[in-house]
Amino acid sequence: MSPTYLSKIERGAFPPPSEEKVKAIAKQLGQNEDEFLALAGRVPSDIAEIIRKQPREIAAFLRSAKDLPQSGINVLTQQALKIRRKNLGTVGKNKEYEADK
Repeated sequence: MSPTYLSKIERGAFPPPSEEKVKAIAKQLGQNEDEFLALAGRVPSDIAEIIRKQPREIAAFLRSAKDLPQSGINVLTQQALKIRRKNLGTVGKNKEYEADK
């Protein structure tokens, strides 16, 4: 990833790079991948899959959370993690639980 390449992306001379390239750029710059993907106008593939599984519910959830302050989003995130952990069962029986810690 040369400075010239990045400059052309920033100026709109090149289209936004693929999800993988955006993530690599973010990582190399020590930045958040999700923020860089949003700036590139891309939805992370794992998020797109979540939306595909429950499109109505996720759309309704996001619209209802649209104008919440960051603190409200944080509260909802913590509540969702608690519910998810409860539904996943006990520690050690599910790898996803460990990833959330």
